[in-house]
Amino acid sequence: MIEQKAPTPVRTGIVDAARALTVATGWDGVRMGAVANAAGVSRQTVYNEFGSKAGLAEALARAEVDRFVGAVRAALLAHGTDVRAGAYAAIAHTLSTAAQNPLVKAILTSARGGSDELLPYLTTRAEVVLTEASGALIDWAGDHLPGADQAALAFAADTIVRLVVSHIVLPREPIEQTATALANLAVHLFSAAARPLP
Repeated sequence: MIEQKAPTPVRTGIVDAARALTVATGWDGVRMGAVANAAGVSRQTVYNEFGSKAGLAEALARAEVDRFVGAVRAALLAHGTDVRAGAYAAIAHTLSTAAQNPLVKAILTSARGGSDELLPYLTTRAEVVLTEASGALIDWAGDHLPGADQAALAFAADTIVRLVVSHIVLPREPIEQTATALANLAVHLFSAAARPLP
């Protein structure tokens, strides 16, 4: 795994170019020279920044995680103290984004064709996604439920995130219906965490 460097405009531009090419051609079709051309830098610059195609894949996966968690936080915060509305917005956004994410579609299409070169970089991020998404929920709920039991709050957040992920992997109902049911469950779990122990 390449050492993580701080984001710079050059690194961000390269990752964005790699993302666009992955959506267009699948990860196996991405070449470092094509990424360099699309980003407006030299091929050597791409290698200097990421070391290898594997390093670029790692950075691309990290950027997707950051993009996802940032969107979850924004959806939660947009509804102020309304816990149910915030939970619904974050869950619905997550379900719809996962269904429409062009990078995810490109990866799944590539995997179905017998190529899974990018998949390991995303699956190794699964625990990071769960941890960071749960952290976003805990931070948000903690702000609106002062005095809540922290262990119960952490369990509630982890449970909601895992249920959302399960519905991404195997959707059963329309997004609005699933988001409504999960938001109601989130309110129940967070309310239980906020109640003082007898």
